Amino acid sequence: MPSVLAEPRTALTMRGLSKTYNGNLALNSLFLQIRPGEIHALLGGNGSGKSTAIKILAGVVPADPGGELTVGDTVAGVSEWTPAKAHAAGLRFVHQQPAVFPELSIAENLAIGAGFPRGIAGRIDWPALHARTKDLLRKYQIAADPKTPLGLLRAADRSRVAIMRALQDRDDADSGVLILDEPTAALPDAEVAHLLDALRGYAAAGQTILYVSHRLDEVLSVADRVTVLRDGVKVDTVETKGLTEAALIELIVGRPLDRVFPASTVEVTDDAALVVRGLAGGPLRGVDLTLRRGEVLGIAGLLGSGRSELLRMLFGAYPRDAGTLVLDGAPYKPGNPDAAMKAGVAYVPEDRQADALLPGQSVRHNLSAGQSRDYYRGLRFHHRVERADSQRSISDFLIRVFNDEQPIETLSGGNQQKVVIARWLRRRPKVLLLDEPTQGVDVGARSEIYQLIRKATEAGTSVILVASEPEELAHSSDRVAVLRGGRITTIVSAPIDAHRLTELMNSSEGTP
Repeated sequence: MPSVLAEPRTALTMRGLSKTYNGNLALNSLFLQIRPGEIHALLGGNGSGKSTAIKILAGVVPADPGGELTVGDTVAGVSEWTPAKAHAAGLRFVHQQPAVFPELSIAENLAIGAGFPRGIAGRIDWPALHARTKDLLRKYQIAADPKTPLGLLRAADRSRVAIMRALQDRDDADSGVLILDEPTAALPDAEVAHLLDALRGYAAAGQTILYVSHRLDEVLSVADRVTVLRDGVKVDTVETKGLTEAALIELIVGRPLDRVFPASTVEVTDDAALVVRGLAGGPLRGVDLTLRRGEVLGIAGLLGSGRSELLRMLFGAYPRDAGTLVLDGAPYKPGNPDAAMKAGVAYVPEDRQADALLPGQSVRHNLSAGQSRDYYRGLRFHHRVERADSQRSISDFLIRVFNDEQPIETLSGGNQQKVVIARWLRRRPKVLLLDEPTQGVDVGARSEIYQLIRKATEAGTSVILVASEPEELAHSSDRVAVLRGGRITTIVSAPIDAHRLTELMNSSEGTP
């Protein structure tokens, strides 16, 4: 049975937490203390152990014997830890995809977590439910009516409702620990600041928060301290005050920032792989671009500037009103994605979950989806050849997986993205169009993805890269084109300064 401590000095302590999967140590004797009322970030790359630690905390994955958890005044060995005990001790979890119901009202969403109040003959007491919801909305400073459908709220407020639902049974603002797993991953950039402001308010009121995220700028802006895991081992716990993003990246990946984004080893020539002139359609008003052979050409622009539309237009997936395209010296007129693929153009979309992955299918089938017809000999499908190609791709593209029959959903975001990129690079495209290829991906996987991109350029592929972070564009591109007002306003050549890119994206300098 759990014992009681008189005066807990920490809100949460993990002591000696280990977890072994199939003989591999995923978490190695983790010791972590979280102070009451702080926002404590937990960071690490794919396979670092952070997801395993969260699952052990939730009681859904059993730890190896010998560890101990202390939550407030509750102490328990890991062998006796369960979801019920985690909840009773005050741990509350909000996952990356919170299980909210947009078509139901705010009050109904909260009742799904706490239960519907009942009146005479067991009927739902709607006035009591709405009154309780109104009090909670006031407490968490969400300006909405209890009867409002959740889907009508902005994205940040929907996330706040999920947090409110998790904490609604906690009477004291300073009790328990709120664990947030990638809370901003599904939010548009404009909504992130609203949620982070709310989290700061909760912490100021005494709420302890364990915050898991890949977005390092957010971590540095919202967290008091950060713990970094690497290969199942704690690297360090440090204060975020005075900590730079470059230093944090070095803690996570074990090497300096300038080695995370590999430099080009191919001499970029003026020989054009793709020429774009007067391209118009949607938000684009006449784009002129030249993509050189073997280069990574970055596209910088604010949200809504037409970055994604530009890539989709080049892939034949967005209507083109005007403009000419020349690919490898020949006219290029992609009427649809199939025509683009046949011409040697590949496209990795921004939303891999909705537009790139084949849900419910194995890693092998996701890898071979772009070449499935190649495995047919007459009427026979050659599974052995497909399997051999799959194993080779897993090795060549640094995909971490137990076997290629695993469902694609069981892979981390970084490994899912490497599967999508591998699917295209196996075709040896002339031009690879990448839209936010490292979105929702940790720093370690980001480094590996850019290694794969550079390897592709060395093999002859030319790349157009869209990324929201100027720092990422500056480190990973040979040149960067600034898209503003529907046109390319400036081309910046190496060495590229991230601050200068930010200025160009937000100013009218160079606008025709």
